[in-house]
Formats: sequence, structure tokens, C-alpha cells
Amino acid sequence: MVQAHPEAIVQVVVDVRWEDKGDGRALPASFAPEAKSFVGLPEALNGCGDEIDVVAICTPNGTHVDLAACAVAAGKHVVVEKPMGLTVASVESLASQASARGVHVFGVMQNRYAPAAQWLKQASMENLFGEVLQVHVKCLWNRDGRYYTPGSWRGTMALDGGPLFTQFSHFLDILMWVFGDLDVQSAHFVQETHRDSTEFEDGGLVRFALRNGGWGTLVFSTSAAQANFESSMTVMGSQGTVRIGGQYMDKLEAFEVDGKELPQMPPAPPANDYGGYKGSANNHHHVYANVMDVLLHGGEVATPISEGLAVVRAIEAMHRLGRKDP
Repeated sequence: MVQAHPEAIVQVVVDVRWEDKGDGRALPASFAPEAKSFVGLPEALNGCGDEIDVVAICTPNGTHVDLAACAVAAGKHVVVEKPMGLTVASVESLASQASARGVHVFGVMQNRYAPAAQWLKQASMENLFGEVLQVHVKCLWNRDGRYYTPGSWRGTMALDGGPLFTQFSHFLDILMWVFGDLDVQSAHFVQETHRDSTEFEDGGLVRFALRNGGWGTLVFSTSAAQANFESSMTVMGSQGTVRIGGQYMDKLEAFEVDGKELPQMPPAPPANDYGGYKGSANNHHHVYANVMDVLLHGGEVATPISEGLAVVRAIEAMHRLGRKDP
């Protein structure tokens, strides 16, 4: 995405698995032969700090905050893949450090750019649903041995953190982006098909209250057979009911609103294909377009650290209730 943007240049790439050829440098990466390569972020910042404006963190979840803090300490803006971090305390610390250094932290929540999500946000702003009564989110996905390979960071509590962080934080983000913060009231977790491959739950049911009014539920699982089955959000309001759904919450599947006709919207982009499994829609280019707009043209951060923190805070509350001793 960086290489494709006309106003951006890939200066440096870093991967801890590369071989150190001296001073932290590595052989050029095949995907970015024009860039300098390093085996660690501190080495890259020490060797090429003056050439770097933005650091993109695309590493296992549990490393996000430490790497972002390293970049922020060097005065660099940061793009952090979801989740922003695995604890509220660590993300709050990062936010404080970024504020003190005067740099931006961009969260990666690219599913907001799906046409159905954009429409839902606009519909909510226009009060299309009237009083919001209920919002129900359902995410039934597949993650099996093709994903949780032995020795991988995936499936570990320290570096993965669980499906609410790794798979479903996108959809919690859409929920909170559209309807505001929530209070978690109860959570029940299960472990059905991943007892030998993960250190955490593979599904559950969460009940929450929306602070702006209404209540709802989240049902999630990574135990769907063969492939991702659905990611949906149903909104019940005093003026009607709608559902956005499909595999990645990217289609308007149902629309019953008083006095309104079914809206038309462009098709969603295809899902990211990782070989044995698929992820959310391919919308990352919007994230990097926003980075360029903010840093070069005075735009506003579309996914600020405060909103990434809100998602982490909600998930932490869900874990606190769902992972408690029986």
C-alpha cells in the first residue's frame, strides 16, 4: 500500500527473522528491493532515522505497543495494525508518549471503509433508525490448523491475545464508531474446537449496554467449518430494522425502514486472501491515504489512538467477565 501511493516512499523494512549482516542490516527484501533492510527497529532508527517519517507496525499483537513506543520516542509518526495493544494501560501509556512528542498514532481499522459500514455510519448520523433499541453483532469465522500452526505466535496469550483482538476487533470498532461507547454487562466464553491449538477461548456471547441508548449482544466464534461464515450487525430502531452482513459485514442484507427505499451502494472489495484462510476486506489503501492526507495536507486522523483504545477497553472488560473462574 505504501509503494502504491504516489506521495509515499518505502525507505526501510524490518524483520527480526532476517539474518544480521552487520550493524543490524540485512539483505534487501524481495518485496521492497529499493528499501534498506534491518533486523530490528532500534537498528533501523539508529541507522536511517533521518530518512524515516512514519513507522508502520505490522507485527504480532503483543509487540505493537513496545514497537510503537520505540518509534514515538524517536519522534516518528506510527501506523499500528489492530489491535492497538493488548491492555488498556499499555495503550494509555503510548497515547501519553505520543502526545508528549507531538506525533500521530494511526490505528488500522480498514473495515470502516466498506460501503455498507460507511452507509451505516451516515444513516446513524441522520437518525434514520429513530431511537436505537437493540444492536446485535454476529461473527462466525473459521480458524483451524491452517492458521494455528505449532510454534506460531497465533494462539498464544502473550502475542495473540484471543479472537476478540485478532479477528473481531474490526467489528467492535464499527459498532462503537457508529453507536458510541458501550458498557459490558456479561460475557460467557467457550472453547470448542481449539483446545490443542490456542491458550484462550474460541467463542462466546457478550451482552452490552450502549451508552447512547439501547442494548445489544455479540456472538463470536472461530469454529465455523471450512470457511468464514458471516460477520453481521442487526440494528433495531423505533423507525425500522436493518442488517449489514456477508462474510465481512460488507453488504446491506436487510432493510425495513418507515418511508424509506432500499439504498444502493457500490460493491465491496474482495477479502484479503492469505492462502489457507481469508481475512477482512482489502481496504488498507484508505488507511495510508489518510496518513498522507494528515501529514502532507493538514487532514484529520480518521482512526485516532483514542478510538483504538476504546476498543481495547471494551475487549478487556469482556475478557475480565468471560475468563473469570467458573
